[in-house]
Amino acid sequence: MQNVTLPYVLSYHDRHGKLRRYFRRAGVKRIALPGRPGSPEFMLAYHAALAGCEIEKKPVGADRSAPGSVSAVIAAYYLDNAFLTLAPATRQPRRAILENFRAAHGDKRLRVMEQKHVAALLGQMKPFTARNWLKALRGLMRFAVVIGVRADDPTEGIKRAPVKVGTIHTWTEDEIALFEQHHPIGSRARLAMALLLYTAARGSDAIKLGPQHIRAGRLLYRQQKTGRSLSLPVHPELARIIAATPSAHLTFVVQRAQGRPFTTTGFRKWFRQCCDGAGLPDCCSAHGLRKAAARRPAEAGCTAHEIAAITGHVTLAEVQRYTIAADQARLAGAAMQKQRRTEDA
Repeated sequence: MQNVTLPYVLSYHDRHGKLRRYFRRAGVKRIALPGRPGSPEFMLAYHAALAGCEIEKKPVGADRSAPGSVSAVIAAYYLDNAFLTLAPATRQPRRAILENFRAAHGDKRLRVMEQKHVAALLGQMKPFTARNWLKALRGLMRFAVVIGVRADDPTEGIKRAPVKVGTIHTWTEDEIALFEQHHPIGSRARLAMALLLYTAARGSDAIKLGPQHIRAGRLLYRQQKTGRSLSLPVHPELARIIAATPSAHLTFVVQRAQGRPFTTTGFRKWFRQCCDGAGLPDCCSAHGLRKAAARRPAEAGCTAHEIAAITGHVTLAEVQRYTIAADQARLAGAAMQKQRRTEDA
């Protein structure tokens, strides 16, 4: 097997001569990595360690926070299962919110915070931001109630700010064709698009997919956001594009200069450049291809449950929007045909 250098992987022979590998990063407890690099068990353990290392670091200020203060409760919350069992993609943004909250109010007593204070804080934010802050604060306050710091949850009864849904553009077939015309099979951009379009994966998952995830014609992976395991048949077009695209790495798509996997932010920026190169409008994004991947089976008559089996959605509300829209288009077409037959009779 080809040797591949992965960040934070330490390899050495123990006193018995056995080769051992660990994930080692400053401030994080050493984590054993099983199997050989590139094997499913190795990569699963590696990506889990990589995603969780920032969460597992010792909370800043944990040793110098006054008991009962905002800072002390946040530090304790980071170490509790109520926080640790959240998906990594959920923990990271919530931690960022709580760190901002701690920077502004860390020395204050959490028990004196009232509902009016929460409402005033959220009222200064844009709807999406306010919703995310409310979720983060609600988790913290419920934890505070459990450990006895508070007798009540001041976020209880505060409704989430209404936001406009459907703001992420779903790629049209013309836009997909334009991208394909500009980025031929064999290019990194075309492979990235195929991974998004033929798996309905989020960008955060697509950048981790590699040859080790394909077995017996099926793509097996665990979603970062939900933790849900998916098993999908490899679409023939995706198989053709993978076979035609040179790759000697553990992930299908890598950064060209370093040959390393993309970060989620880095991939989003790079794919935006690919879209710009193809002359696509700003509304076309990597996540919009996931929505196109849900639109296509809806237009083919698939049910919401069938589509969710591909996309991995936990709830059907998002998926049902596609099936309803597809059904409306089909019914409208059938109604117009009936009307024309009546007029011609």
